[in-house]
Amino acid sequence: MKLDRKEILKALETISVAGEGSNMVESGAVQNVMTFGDEVVVDLVLGTPALHIKKRAEVDVMKAIHEKVYEKAKVKVNIKVEASEKKKPEIKGKAIPGIKNIIAVASGKGGVGKSTVTSNLAVTLSKMGFKVGILDADIYGPSTPMMFDVEAERPLSVNVDGKSKMKPVENYGVKILSIGFFTKPNQAVVWRGPMAAKALNQMIFDADWGELDFMLVDLPPGTGDIHLSIMQSLPITGSVIVSTPQNVALADAKKGVAMFQQESINVPVLGIIENMAYFTPEELPDNKYYIFGEKGAKNLSEDLKVPFLGEIPLVQSLRESGDIGRPAALQTATPIEAAFEDITRNMVQETVNRNKQLPPTEAIKITTMAGCSAVNKK
Repeated sequence: MKLDRKEILKALETISVAGEGSNMVESGAVQNVMTFGDEVVVDLVLGTPALHIKKRAEVDVMKAIHEKVYEKAKVKVNIKVEASEKKKPEIKGKAIPGIKNIIAVASGKGGVGKSTVTSNLAVTLSKMGFKVGILDADIYGPSTPMMFDVEAERPLSVNVDGKSKMKPVENYGVKILSIGFFTKPNQAVVWRGPMAAKALNQMIFDADWGELDFMLVDLPPGTGDIHLSIMQSLPITGSVIVSTPQNVALADAKKGVAMFQQESINVPVLGIIENMAYFTPEELPDNKYYIFGEKGAKNLSEDLKVPFLGEIPLVQSLRESGDIGRPAALQTATPIEAAFEDITRNMVQETVNRNKQLPPTEAIKITTMAGCSAVNKK
């Protein structure tokens, strides 16, 4: 039997390409199709070297031709890997002089400990020698001032090059700006999206952040207007998703990852952090009780093919330290300190890896890293 090239191409149009959002022919993955009687050779070009992606493409091609063209066709698939320029992570927004990396910390739903994780990541980065800042973009529930014991503080006005700017509040080596500094403790923030976006832009561009290796942006829960405003305003280096292990939280975490991976947004997901991974009583330090399920976020990261940054146990000191305004990662020789050091190191390494994929004019290399590159702590 002589195979028809047009029929083969039509069959290949039913196959989608991972991460492309289009079929194998439209995306340009199919470079050439040659037929010789009942034999067919398909040349593919893929944008990822991942073995499972290549194998899946080969299987899909063979299956499509066998099912839709000729079940006894002899199919050979040649695969070449070329990095796709259009799918490289993009830096958007207006750059802020002096800020090297901006990491968005997000969660699909509230109550998973996103702000607690952000605060402890920040102090761990500071302990490692980085210059760090937190932009508390959780407009409707700003908790960073409480977690850093600076609720009574207010940003000062300073003159920078003839312009009046806000000087962030600083504690534990971390610079902080939050809408919580400008509202009363019992005052509800009832703002529409444009008002919230304007307030955030003022804290971003009308502030004297100085030199920062990392700015962590504590986003509100979910996927909404504030998220879009931040990603339009700032050149986000990458995002981190916080989740707990149970299915309800994981379902929303999946939506958080999908938001950043949308083609119109295309912000790299540096990884997923599993908070409240297990409970360890103080009197039984070797025991682990998986109250919310076991390894749910880790399994999700594998399913979504994004890095797993680590897990944080549910211990009483983590809650207590947040309530009194001294992040638990400041403790020494504790499981919490070790957990956050491991997660932070993984996050920084993923940031380094991500920056290597961008042209030097767009991505600034990290020059401070405990375990990645030498640095003099200032």
